[in-house]
Parts: sequence; C-alpha cells; structure tokens
Amino acid sequence: MLMTKRIFTSKRAPVYQDVPAEKWNDWRWQLSNRLNSIADFEQLLTLTASEKKALSSSDLLKVDITPYFASLIDPNDPYDPIRKQVIPTDAELESFTGMMDDSLAEDMHSPVPGLVHRYPDRVLMLITNTCASYCRYCTRARLVGDPHQSFNSQDFEAQLEYLRRTPQVRDVLISGGDPLTLAPKVLERVLRSLREIEHIEVIRIGSRVPVFMPQRVTTELCDMLQQFHPLWLNIHVNHPHEVTAELEAACDKLTRAGIPLGNQTVLLAGVNDDPYLMRQLVQDLVRIRVRPYYFYQCDLVHGAGHFRTPVAKGIEIIEALRGHTSGFAVPTFVVDAPGGGGKIPVAPNYLISMSDHNVVLRNFEGFIASYEEPQSYQRPPKALTEPYKTAEESQEGVLGLLEDKRMSIKPEGFDQLHQRGGHQHRLRSDPKKWKAFGIDSEDKKP
Repeated sequence: MLMTKRIFTSKRAPVYQDVPAEKWNDWRWQLSNRLNSIADFEQLLTLTASEKKALSSSDLLKVDITPYFASLIDPNDPYDPIRKQVIPTDAELESFTGMMDDSLAEDMHSPVPGLVHRYPDRVLMLITNTCASYCRYCTRARLVGDPHQSFNSQDFEAQLEYLRRTPQVRDVLISGGDPLTLAPKVLERVLRSLREIEHIEVIRIGSRVPVFMPQRVTTELCDMLQQFHPLWLNIHVNHPHEVTAELEAACDKLTRAGIPLGNQTVLLAGVNDDPYLMRQLVQDLVRIRVRPYYFYQCDLVHGAGHFRTPVAKGIEIIEALRGHTSGFAVPTFVVDAPGGGGKIPVAPNYLISMSDHNVVLRNFEGFIASYEEPQSYQRPPKALTEPYKTAEESQEGVLGLLEDKRMSIKPEGFDQLHQRGGHQHRLRSDPKKWKAFGIDSEDKKP
C-alpha cells in the first residue's frame, strides 16, 4: 500500500478566529487567556457531567489550558485524546491500589528543597511549580500548580550551594513545573549560575511548553539558550494530533540553535495505548528532528488511575516498533520504580537462550539465529579502565558483582533472618568464611 506523508497543520477554535495574529502568536497572551472554568470550556465544546463535576471540585490538580492547545481538541468527540489529557473528569477523584502522592520518592532523595539527587552523576532541579497547561496524570501533582509549594530565591541558592560542593554531579536536568514559563531573565540567571559551576558539563531542560504553547519559542529565546551549550531539551508529546505546524516551527528554531531535542511520552489508556498510533507518533517526531527518548509507564500518582495500563501494553508497543521503523525512532520503555528505584527499562525478550560458546537470538519477525561467542576473550587490563571509574561505591548495584567487588546483594535483615535466632558459636566465628577471596578489604586478588 502506498504511504502518504502526513501534513502538519494549524488549528484555531472558532471562538478565537477573530483574535489578531499578533496576539495569538504572543506567548504572554496565550498564558493570560488560559481556560480553567466551566464557562471557559463551554465556549469550545459541550462538557460531560463527569467533566463538570471535576471542574467544580477543589481537590484536584489545577486546570489551565492555553487557547492554542485547547484548539487541538475535537469538540464533537468526548473521547478526544487531547481533551482527555488536560480536561479533568470525576475519575480523578477515585482511589486505586498502590496510589501515592510521591510515587517516585523524590522528596526522600532531596538533599535541599527542589533538588532530587537519585542517580550518581546527575540531579533533577525543580525551579518552578508553574506550567503552561497541566497534564491530568502529572507525577508532581503534589507540587505543581500549588502556590504554597513555590520555589524561592533562598531555595535556589541552597540548590546551587549543594551543587558546588558535590563534584560528582556533571549533569543537571531543570524541570518543575516548566522552566520555559519563567520570565526570560529569570531563566537566563538559572542557566548562567549553573554554567559557573566548573564540574557541571551538561544542562538539560524538560519542557512541554513547545507543545502547549509553541509561541514561546522565539528567536530571542533560542539566542539566549544557545549561550549555554552543551544544552539539551526534552519535550513531551503523547499523540500525533499534538504534532502541528506550530510545533514543527518551534522545533526547527531550537535545532537551528544547536539544541538536541528528545521526546518523553507517557503511556496513557485511551490516549496512545495502540501500537500503530505510537508508530505514527515516533515517525512524526523524527520528521521534525525530535528523537523519541523515553516511553513511560504511567506513575502511581493520585488521580491517574484511569490512565494506567498493564506494563504488557508498553512491551507490546515496543514489539510493534522495533524492526518496523527506524531504530533511532524507538524509545526506551521504562517503569519509574515506586519508592525511588529510578527508571527501569523493560523490553520484549530477544535473547532466547545461551551456552558457554553461543547465544540464541530472535528478531522482530521471529527469525531465530545462533551467534557464536569468542573463545579467547579477556577483560581489558585494569590500567586501561581504572581512570574511568567514578561511580559511587554505594550505587554500583549489579555492576559491583560483575566487577568482583562483592559476591552478593542482600535484602535488609537477610543475615539476621537466616541465623534463626541462634547465638554466635565457633562455626560462625570467622566472617571471612562467607566472603570470596579478593572481595573483602584484606584479601586482594593477585
């Protein structure tokens, strides 16, 4: 069948047809005219009883939608994927098993307000609680949109001080909220302050502003951002309907400023839980020079239960992408582990079996091949690898086992449990009996 290239178009809801172009294309006008009430939405579409109930509730995440993004909604479709992402329903009021306010335990990994240090060499830096529009499945709903949770100059200085005294941090991801909603001078101050810290190599920005409000991506913004290279930016697109002519133009400006773009998608029931839809999305993204980066399982956050799918759905989608489209268009499917375990990649199983000399693999079509392993492989000498080992000992995990730094990883209380209450005696007296030679601090491998 002959494939035709999708044309990215512009849309403007009828209620906005008379707004002058200079206003419509002004990001400040878009922010000032966001929709957030029943009366606002009824100018565009007919609300359901469920939506009216949610919009009348004071217990939900803040509602604000830019006129631009609201214009992408099909007013005649109550199941429209854009609508479901930003207009609340009473399903947000329902509890579900496993629901948490801070499912990723970010606050537990926060040494100072707004800074999350979960991984060894990188941190998440939260600098605002404001977004251009609010996603109904937001991981940080406990913070975002709440004026009582805003970050101030004192918090920012504490974040910088922590970074200055923590030299293992080489990568800072700025998020929130959305950093691109900040006043230009404030954002520039944040970036300049980070660039003044010598050991910070890479700055990243996580933003949905190019999707919610592409008018914000001006020449002036791009000129400012490109002063702080290497600077990376990840956007957040969940559905092909979000890839418009305006988003294409915004991404073109950013890439011409030398800013590599990635995309993070959240798997959402009733929005993008379809393999063919996701294939269209990733192909649309690479056409506008955005690399699909992460594909997230929806988090266990309050109000997001109706968006959740089985993990198997995400694996099915990756199965439909790998081999069926360009490799660089296939994102990594991850479960952000509850309790602070971080992002765990999950994928279809392409490794069928292995022996001491070969591995058996299958491809996306079901073709099965045997791959012969080398028989004379030797590890590189330590003199070549030691200069590159900078990971913190406490966070080596399985890598520590592979490098013979320890023999096992034990659950908390493992040794005490297996003593079964017995006392220390002569057969237990020497702890070296339970350590492999060369792993403890006294015995070294020759």
